[in-house]
Amino acid sequence: MKSVRVVVVGAGVIGFSTAVCIAEALPLCSVTLLADKFSPETTSDGAAGILFAAKFPDIPLERQKCWFKDSFDHLLAIAQSQHSPEAGVMLSSGWQIFKEVPADKKPFWSESVIGFRNMTEAELKRFPDHKFGQAFTTIKCECSSYLPWLEKRFRKAGGKVEQRKINNLQEVSHSYDIIVNCSGLGSKTLVGDNMVYPVRGQVLKVEAPWLQHFIRDGDGKTYIYPGIHSVTVGGTRQEDDWRLQVDEEDTQSILVRCSRLEPSLTKAKVLSEWVGLRPSRRNPRVERELVQLQGRRVPVVHNYGHGGWGVTLAWGTALDALGLVRQCLREKQLQAKL
Repeated sequence: MKSVRVVVVGAGVIGFSTAVCIAEALPLCSVTLLADKFSPETTSDGAAGILFAAKFPDIPLERQKCWFKDSFDHLLAIAQSQHSPEAGVMLSSGWQIFKEVPADKKPFWSESVIGFRNMTEAELKRFPDHKFGQAFTTIKCECSSYLPWLEKRFRKAGGKVEQRKINNLQEVSHSYDIIVNCSGLGSKTLVGDNMVYPVRGQVLKVEAPWLQHFIRDGDGKTYIYPGIHSVTVGGTRQEDDWRLQVDEEDTQSILVRCSRLEPSLTKAKVLSEWVGLRPSRRNPRVERELVQLQGRRVPVVHNYGHGGWGVTLAWGTALDALGLVRQCLREKQLQAKL
């Protein structure tokens, strides 16, 4: 069977993870990654990139567990290798704290992270407004390093990279045999998906090298994540808000809330402010379909709509997308024999 031409649309953490999985596992495919924006301009670049997850309502829990575990194991191997500093992947320990005891004290991902346990009374004393907490070690993946590292890995596997904007799938349907759509929020226009919507996130990078542990409020709106070069503090979750400019009120609110959890932050120098739009959906779309494009039926594999959990689930859903590409190839082989 001669080389099958595959195009992956989107250069965020989902797009590059998916492209790497396909290029490395399927040498008979020639894989091109196509996008109008690359690192450091992607939404993934500003993500805090710390691994834990929320439950999606309509996806079997076992599948969500696999997504999380596959991503965690993949990044853990990088964190424990010589590639760790270049890839921007590190272990991170800390606390998730709750003002009220959550219904689910042991989330589905707790068995994949390291050393998960409930916090002791003594540990909770530090957070007098909070009644319950969990302590564990997870992974922080900094996409400003990780995306260029993945791009190198993709090119090494024979992948090609092209920077251009496409407005619809027709534009690429003649040049490729299989289309893989990882366009995030762009899927709203690219494939007409009205179920994907923006959730605006604003974060600050601050200089506070004395901070070694992450702190996350269970509501997901206030968090402090020490990284390799700086500490990410946030944040906001503003649904259907398309504003990309920094909001000064949000900046002040973030600093006040984070300093309440970690008073030493009042001494930290703000290095940068950033806004990104998370590509949210009730459930991520990881599935395939046959689409009628310019008179022929083209297999399209979708992998988008991860919201704020893109870094957390990228490798797991990329492996799923790889499985869907394999199914497309099997059907092509069958058709070729008929």
